[in-house]
Amino acid sequence: MRRDVFQAIADPTRREIIGLLAKTSLNLNAIADNFDISRPAISKHIRILTECGLITIKQTGRERHCSADLRKLKAVADWTAQYHAFWSKKLDSLEDFLAKEQKPRKKKG
Repeated sequence: MRRDVFQAIADPTRREIIGLLAKTSLNLNAIADNFDISRPAISKHIRILTECGLITIKQTGRERHCSADLRKLKAVADWTAQYHAFWSKKLDSLEDFLAKEQKPRKKKG
């Protein structure tokens, strides 16, 4: 099954793995050492991240080293950018409205 990047980042453990690998390449044991879950569970997360293209695995002798490939996160950034613009506009309008409401009102007559 081909997964997409949105599925991958939906899980907090996978987001943590991406964060670790964004800093440096690690083998599977080094990744697993950062979590209080089983090695098979980490392997499952690694498989999902690999399937969606967020990490690559390079075999070096008997060890498998994982590296982040963050180019796929651009799709997430592009998707969220449209909502960022929408909410920025809404919040700017709210700020303008509140600023007008807080100005002292002149009494008539």
